[in-house]
Amino acid sequence: MKGLRIGISTRIIPSENYVDDRDGLSHDWPSFLEKINITPILIPNSLDEIEKYLDDMNLNGIILSGGDSIGEFPLRDKTENKILEYAINKKIPIFGVCRGMQIINEFFGGNIIKTKDKKHVGKSHKIIINTEEIFSFLTKKEITVNSFHNNIIIEKNIGKNLKPIAKNKQDKSIEAFIHSDYKIIGTMWHPERMKDGNNKNLIKIFFESEEK
Repeated sequence: MKGLRIGISTRIIPSENYVDDRDGLSHDWPSFLEKINITPILIPNSLDEIEKYLDDMNLNGIILSGGDSIGEFPLRDKTENKILEYAINKKIPIFGVCRGMQIINEFFGGNIIKTKDKKHVGKSHKIIINTEEIFSFLTKKEITVNSFHNNIIIEKNIGKNLKPIAKNKQDKSIEAFIHSDYKIIGTMWHPERMKDGNNKNLIKIFFESEEK
C-alpha cells in the first residue's frame, strides 16, 4: 500500500539567539510515523494562505500535535483553528494529540481545566477504554499510557458532539474522544512517545480506514 501523506502541526519555539521565532516538531514524530508507512508533512504557523498550502500538499489526514498551551501563542491557535475548519470542510481525518485534543475540544465549544494533580505530569497511568469503535485491535479494556499535561477535560466541559471513548482510571477525566459526525479523534496521551504496537495500530488504523 502506498504510504499516506499526513500533515502535522508544529509548535512555536521562541528563540533567545535570533530575532525571530521558530516552528518545531519533536524528533519522535517522524521516526514514529516512518515505521507505520506515513510521510509527515509539516504545517508552518506563519502562512497567510494556509488553505492553499494544504490544498497543494494533497493530504490524506492531519495530526494536531502537542506542545504549547492554548493561548500561549495566538498565531498557532489561529493556524490550528484554520486547519480544523479546512479539514472538516474537505472531510479530511484529524487526530489531535494532547494540546491537539484540547484545541479540538475548544473548537467545538468545550473548555479545559488546569489541574494541580502531579499524576498528569510526566507519569504513566491506566485508562479505561469504553468502546471498540476505534480500539478494536486491543485485547483488553485497560491500558497504560503516558501523561505530559497540566490540563484535563471532564464530562461537563466536553465540546458539542464529542464522545468520550477512554477515561483516566483514577480521576475519570477524559483521555480520548471521537466526534459523532466527523472523522476526528483526540488523545490526551502522546502515541509518538510510546513505541508499542497499540499506539502504532491506533494511528495506522485510524488513517488507513479512510483510504479503503
